[in-house]
Amino acid sequence: MNAQTQIPDPQTKTREMSYAEAIRDAMAIALERDPTVVLMGEDIGTYGGAFQVTGDLVDRFGKDRVMDTPISELGGAGVAVGAALTGLKPIYEFQFSDFAALAMEQIVNQAAKLRYMLGGEAAVPVVFRMPSGSGTGAAAQHSQSFEAWFGHVPGLKVVQPSTPAEAKGMLLAALEDPDPVIVFEHKLLYKMKGEVPEGYYTTPIGKAAVVRQGKDLTIVASAIMVHRAIEAATKLAAEGIEAEVIDLRTVRPIDRETIIASVKKTGKLLCVYEGVRTLGVGAEISALIAESEAFDYLDAPIQRLGGAEAPIPYNPDLERAAVPQAPVIEAVARKLAKGEV
Repeated sequence: MNAQTQIPDPQTKTREMSYAEAIRDAMAIALERDPTVVLMGEDIGTYGGAFQVTGDLVDRFGKDRVMDTPISELGGAGVAVGAALTGLKPIYEFQFSDFAALAMEQIVNQAAKLRYMLGGEAAVPVVFRMPSGSGTGAAAQHSQSFEAWFGHVPGLKVVQPSTPAEAKGMLLAALEDPDPVIVFEHKLLYKMKGEVPEGYYTTPIGKAAVVRQGKDLTIVASAIMVHRAIEAATKLAAEGIEAEVIDLRTVRPIDRETIIASVKKTGKLLCVYEGVRTLGVGAEISALIAESEAFDYLDAPIQRLGGAEAPIPYNPDLERAAVPQAPVIEAVARKLAKGEV
């Protein structure tokens, strides 16, 4: 945990915000507190961002700090990395996380490696915001989940906040970090509302959260899958099956201790994630348990529920079928809890 991490006091006042509003609030606070923070991205100025997350920030802080960039993800990301090297703290927004494929050179070969290659003499405190995931009918090139891609790269930190409070706190934590941080924001969560602490606070990067206590199995999920896992767990509870749900929150670095402790308690593990099942986040979590002391506590094989081995379809029924939904999570968790796998 960063030494400067600030967790809100239980008495801190909160107000209801949407996920998108919480992100905007975090950016506004950062712009007010730190003159080195700048926003960059395509259509984030007058238009307010592809998903209207940036909103009116250009009117409040001006075009010198909320900058529209040309339609070139490689160029925009490169400018953000260069700005970070010269002392600024850029937040660069990709319209869709899919478009980061055009900027892999700057993210993977430059941002992730420069502090290491320069012997720690320079930091690259850039934050990349990436609207991610399926469910909006945006089809194969606008609906992917790339967290496992970037989680594979040393030098990057990768987070997936699942609630408005986490979205605000993790974005502010990302700005404190000397390394590049990728924030995946699930598009279906933008309108979700929740209580968000007022003012400045950070949610620690690298720390998962147990969002539901249970004794019969552990479900590890992130982003939208946390809410589907909780929905499934609530229905299973009516049958006497108590699932513990862990909100992963950070893909890199993964919180080993929280996951291992839970699996040692329950003896069963189900990994749920939206990215393609093969070589996904769930594979890393499965290996983590297989290589740890928790392996001896397992009462059943580890189960993974990931996305289909196919591009995300446009057809809404096929789109839903391509990624885990709550009824599927419920069914697999029930079989696992009953020892039927």
